[in-house]
Amino acid sequence: MPSNPLVAIPVFNEQRYLDGVLEEVKRHSRRILVVDDGSTDRTPELLRRHEDLHVLTHPENRGYGQSLADAFSFARRNGHDWLITMDCDEQHEPSCIPCFLAAADEDDADIISGTRYPTGYDGTAHVPADRRDINRRITAMLNRRLGLGITDAFCGFKAYRVSALEHIHITVPGYAMPMQFWVQVSRAKLGIRELPVRLIYNDPTRHFGGHLDDPEARLQHYLEVFEAEMTSPSIPVPQRDTDCLPCR
Repeated sequence: MPSNPLVAIPVFNEQRYLDGVLEEVKRHSRRILVVDDGSTDRTPELLRRHEDLHVLTHPENRGYGQSLADAFSFARRNGHDWLITMDCDEQHEPSCIPCFLAAADEDDADIISGTRYPTGYDGTAHVPADRRDINRRITAMLNRRLGLGITDAFCGFKAYRVSALEHIHITVPGYAMPMQFWVQVSRAKLGIRELPVRLIYNDPTRHFGGHLDDPEARLQHYLEVFEAEMTSPSIPVPQRDTDCLPCR
């Protein structure tokens, strides 16, 4: 098994799920990082009750992509060998963490990416149609343009070989971050394998925010970020640490 894995959980206003998810994660990992992306509900108060984890706090909401970028930097700075990222809305099951660790132990990939659609999109009528269709279209486009062979472009439940993250420099702060990520993974020729995870949608009404709540605008944004990354320099400028509040 990896000798020093870290589980990182980006959160934004997750008071409903936070305690339950953290208690389950603690059953499978002793090293946990929570990136609080400027929560304005009781999330910061609840986090203060958990002394056995690291908390990195953004003073304001910066976006999902920035939260993951900060988790990548934290894992590299602190000498972790593998990083597992998962969401905090009970759509990612902490019981899958040992499966990701076992896959990492096989040492045949740099990115172990969860997939909710390992056999396609049949039987997913409970998934919001716009999310399912955008995922299908973007996944097909990435496979065609980058030769990836993946089945789920947007699953945030992943394991990363931390040494491989030196090739990943995320500058897209929001939900389009995967467009940049997959281009850089392909460019660096990192090894990818997928791990099936259960498809769970507890709250199909959750919003992306602003104009991204419009499916066509969201799809167009993803495509624009992808094309911008495809034409960016092949050796990106290394990231600088952001002005997050200190971890505890």
